[in-house]
Amino acid sequence: MGTLYLDRKDLELRHEGKHLCLYENGAKSGTVPINLIDRVVIRGAVTLSAGAIGALTEEGVGLVLLSGRHGKHMATVLGRPQGDAWRRIGQYRWYHHAEDRGRWARSLVLLKLRAQQRMLTDALSLRPDCRKPIKDAQRTLTELLGKVQALPLDTGTLASLRGLEGAAAAAHFNALQSLFPPALGFTGRNRRPPRDPVNAVLSLAYTLLHFEAVAACHAGGLDPYIGFYHEPAYNRESLAADLIEPLRAHIDGWVWRLFADRVLRDEHFTRAGDTCLLGKAGRERFYSAFEIRCRPLRRLLRRYVHRIAMRLVDDHDTPRNAAA
Repeated sequence: MGTLYLDRKDLELRHEGKHLCLYENGAKSGTVPINLIDRVVIRGAVTLSAGAIGALTEEGVGLVLLSGRHGKHMATVLGRPQGDAWRRIGQYRWYHHAEDRGRWARSLVLLKLRAQQRMLTDALSLRPDCRKPIKDAQRTLTELLGKVQALPLDTGTLASLRGLEGAAAAAHFNALQSLFPPALGFTGRNRRPPRDPVNAVLSLAYTLLHFEAVAACHAGGLDPYIGFYHEPAYNRESLAADLIEPLRAHIDGWVWRLFADRVLRDEHFTRAGDTCLLGKAGRERFYSAFEIRCRPLRRLLRRYVHRIAMRLVDDHDTPRNAAA
């Protein structure tokens, strides 16, 4: 099972029997058995028939639509969710229980900071010339880990965690930027739009990983909009945002290696004003590499969702330690 990426102009996707058929300028250009895919990522001017959408959702194949120019997430289409309503009822109860929310959020932030430390340790073994910024960041992360572990579980936990997580992110990105050549112009995280090649790739990778988290929630019977660390907000899947936090460092390290190994190079990008765009040739390389990198991350997302779901079902009143 894999991912079908459609990123080409004037492409039409039709459903014929148990296959998806690709048409260009009215002529069939390819056929893919539906049972060999479990998600479809579409970017740009691609036309879908109603039959194709219906066939995908009937078979449980997720569909994510990205805007053509910036790759912004536009829509997600998924099939029937897991049918155990008690999971979602328990999720809503958990949201209103400050101690349980705090416990989950603290575990989440601990996982994220530890992942950042591991990523920087791996980077240091390959880039000893970046020892000072990496060691500085690791010392900061160690201090912040201690503060996170010592936080009491009360109504102020979430606000305190967000402050500590923000400080950790600043330290992490200070070290991360030292790994990239100055010519790429990466001086830290920026978005909407990304202004340099590194941020262009980070944004696309985070967008696709977020979709994987939404799909995992859907398959596991959880409401992706009701998070425990990220507050609910209009049109934001807050639980999916929760779930990808511990995985961001995995993506950060992988993006660094894409540039270090010259899988992606400066010529794969175009710049228009303050916006940096990943071109078609670069996107083809990105999709191939992302599919490989994302496989273990999908398994982690399913594991996180399963742990939450089992806790919610086991204890309807005060679910405990789902992220432990």
